[in-house]
This record gives sequence, structure tokens and C-alpha cells, in this order.
Amino acid sequence: MDARYHNRSPQIMHNTVTVPSKLPHVGTTIFTVIGQLAARHQAINLSQGAPNFPCSADLVRYAHEAMQAGHNQYAPMSGLPALREAIAAKVETLYGQRYDIDDEVTVMASASEALFSAITALVHPGDEVIVFEPAFDSYIPMIELQGATPVVIKLAAPEFAIPWDEVAARITPRTRMILLNTPHNPTGTVLSAADVARLEALTEGSNIIILSDEVYEHVVFDGALHHSMSRHPRLAARSVVVTSFGKTFHVTGWRVGYCLAPQALMDEIRKVHQFAMFAADTPMQYALARLMAEPEHYLGLSGFYQHKRDLLGRALAESPLKLIPSQGSFFMLASFGHLSDESDSDFVQRLIVEHGVATIPVSAFYRDGTDQRVIRLSFAKDDATLLAGAERLCRIGG
Repeated sequence: MDARYHNRSPQIMHNTVTVPSKLPHVGTTIFTVIGQLAARHQAINLSQGAPNFPCSADLVRYAHEAMQAGHNQYAPMSGLPALREAIAAKVETLYGQRYDIDDEVTVMASASEALFSAITALVHPGDEVIVFEPAFDSYIPMIELQGATPVVIKLAAPEFAIPWDEVAARITPRTRMILLNTPHNPTGTVLSAADVARLEALTEGSNIIILSDEVYEHVVFDGALHHSMSRHPRLAARSVVVTSFGKTFHVTGWRVGYCLAPQALMDEIRKVHQFAMFAADTPMQYALARLMAEPEHYLGLSGFYQHKRDLLGRALAESPLKLIPSQGSFFMLASFGHLSDESDSDFVQRLIVEHGVATIPVSAFYRDGTDQRVIRLSFAKDDATLLAGAERLCRIGG
């Protein structure tokens, strides 16, 4: 080693710059906090909505073959044509809406990037965006970064139904967007035909855009219908639909999703996308396009996860928790207010420390920390993990 650098003491960097925060209320996410505590106590992970089981071996092979074939440089900004065609064909088959692959389908570097690009492109300073809480934690920061105002409408346990009369009362001339999530994280609820009818009536003749987060579109239970905005022509004409290959094909780490929108909206979204990411990972797009030709991989997903929901539910039947039925997604909720006066955050931490099971407090999905003494459990785990976690939860007390 060069003597000039040998035994040199590390230099401490002193900050001399004042930086006003654009997100002063945002800190470390609950997922990080719970993840660190769970790791420290080697807890069974029923908290994170990421599968702990392998994806399709064919999908991995397809990606490997794409890499070996030299598909390692930038993909087209809007996504590989073969993948966009597969997306459009799937949506038309399932929901009856045909999107133009050149102008209305865009492959994104994750559903999160699609949400960010849509909000950034379509929401302006002074606009209002209606958001339903509990909500995924990225929604409100994305809105605030645009200088817009999130108009929060709370959903109440245990039904977590949308209060449409309140929605009607909160719509103003500044309402630019309504942000929906169905199937819903964290509650596991899904939009009904009645919900869709109210949404159509409230937005008819307005300039309101619907941003619909449908990353769990293929995880709807008990034979229920997924009411994608793409299924309803009048809503499709004003909607941006976002979904995720990661959730559908058990590859959340690949960070590939897509969005669908009428051309006038998509033109603006692509202006942001091309500067935020430009293109999603190329070999993954080739692999996903090939797997999309085998629709059983996504058409069987509801049954696959319904088995896991039911397995966890049966295993928790003797627990003191009160389970709230899950209609879709990777999640079910459980209330514990009859057991303890603890906050949900304290209860979750006690479950980790004393019982070795990690869950998520639902108060983390409310901006103001609304606590209804409800926790979220993920069943996107292998059966052994679900049974082991349930066994421990059956031993909890007040």
C-alpha cells in the first residue's frame, strides 16, 4: 500500500449545508423497523408481503437464456413489443378492454415506478387527491412531492368499506385524482359492483382521473370478480391501471410492472418514465413475455393463495385473535382489542419479542396512526412457515 495512505485516520465529514425536507414527516418505514426487530429475535416472518418460496424454474431459465442471447442492453422505453402485446392480450381476454400496445401500454421498473410516474405526470401543485386509509405507505409522499394535497378518507374496521357519501362530500373543483387499491393492502377487501357503480356516478362528467393500484389483480378469492377499471369502459376512459409482475410471478425483487391508460394520459406518464427510469430490465422482460404465453401461471394464482389463506385461517382457529375475512391480496387482518389495551405497535413488538412471530400494525397504514387494534398477517409464505407461525400465535395471551 502507498505509504501516503497507510494508517491514515478516517476523516469525519461535517455537514455545512442546510436542506429543507420535502418529506418532513417521513422516517424509516414500519417494514424496516419490524424487519430489523424480527431479525434480531429470529422471528417467523408473517409481516412482509414477499413470498419465501421459489418462483417458476422456467421463468429463471427464460431470463438466463435471454442474458446468454445478449439481451442485456436497454429495452425500448415503453417496453418490449412482445411483452406489451402479451399484456394487452391478457387484459382483453380477462376484462374485455383492448389497449393499443404502441400508445396505451407501458412496462415500468416496478408498480411503484408506475404509480410515481402517473402521480408526477398528472397531479399538479394545488390539486387534491383522494386517498383511502389504511393505505400503502408510498401513496401520500408521492402526492406531496407534487405540491398537491392528499384528501384522506378513513376506512373503519372491521368492514373497511368505502364511505361513498363521504367521498361525494369531499370532491371539490380541485379534485384531480382518486387513488384506489383493489384487492386492498392491508385490509384484503375488494371493490364490489356497487362500489364501481358509485365511482362511475361520482366521476361522470368530471375531469377526475382514477389511479387504480391492482397489483393483486390475480389474487381474488371465493370466485369473486376482480373489478379492474379496465373491465368498465366508462372508468377505463379516465383510469390509469397499475399492476405488478413481481406479485403475480413471485419475483418481487425483479421490480417489473406495467401501467395501462388512454393515450392522452399515457403520453404524459411516459414523459416522466423516460427520465425516471427509461426502461425496465431487459432480460426480465424477455422472460416475462415467454411466461405470459402460459396463462395457467396467473390464472391459477387465486386458488394457490386461497389455499394459503385457508390454511392459516384454520391453523389460527384456536388462537385468541379475531380474524377478519380476506377477500383478496396476500393478507388477512386480526383484531386483538378484546385481549389487550396495548397499542397495535406495542402488541406487534411483544409478539416478536415474546412469541417469535412478526406481523405489521395496521396503524402504520394511517398517516395519523389511527389505532383500531388490528394487525396484518401475510400468507405469502410456504405452508410450513404459516403453520409454525400460527402455532406460536395460538399460545399468545393478553
